Amino acid sequence: MADEQPVVVEDMRVWRNHFLTLLDRIPMPIAVCRIDAEVIVANPAMAAEWGTVPGQLRGRSLRDLFTPRSEAQLERLVRALRTGRTSRYPIEVTWRAGTDGAEREGEFTIDPVMAVPHPPPVLLAMLYVRDEHPEPPPPRDAVSAAQARILALAASGATTAAIGKALGLTVDGVNYHLGRLSQRWRVQGRTALVAKAYALGVLSPGHWPPVPAEGLTGQP
Repeated sequence: MADEQPVVVEDMRVWRNHFLTLLDRIPMPIAVCRIDAEVIVANPAMAAEWGTVPGQLRGRSLRDLFTPRSEAQLERLVRALRTGRTSRYPIEVTWRAGTDGAEREGEFTIDPVMAVPHPPPVLLAMLYVRDEHPEPPPPRDAVSAAQARILALAASGATTAAIGKALGLTVDGVNYHLGRLSQRWRVQGRTALVAKAYALGVLSPGHWPPVPAEGLTGQP
């Protein structure tokens, strides 16, 4: 048993690193908190709502960052935590965006996660941002030639590995570009990315296999 303990510890470190890497790549604002709402870790998308980096949110309370619209929703979550229930709880919030100071609205989905066997539970807080005044679509030249080609291949159904092989990129490189586009366009998933690319004129309609719109393929 003594020999197994270092292996278990190493496995935990590996999985923690995997989790943090995955968290960083998710375009939705997410934070993992203690049951008193103190932030343990936040992803870049969450930090971007405050115009900062994830490390600057660590140790701060979600109660200080966001204002609940309904105290009743908050009390429902508190009661659930006291009784050990682990359902998903919505909490509508407002906050002042750190980038421009504008008031924004959204909804937290709070998932209590019970740790095994002894540590107290943590809260997985996912923020759905409501954009009442969406920004105008970015100009087509905001998309690089490499990103346009990635989108065209994704629209054809190519896998991440196949896209990377076709364009001389690593899998991480392809995911980086897809993640940046997801954040910029505020969409999730490849289907939504492809649909947005057509809506913005980044991909040329009426072509199969899909191709970037004219004027995009020569950009760096």
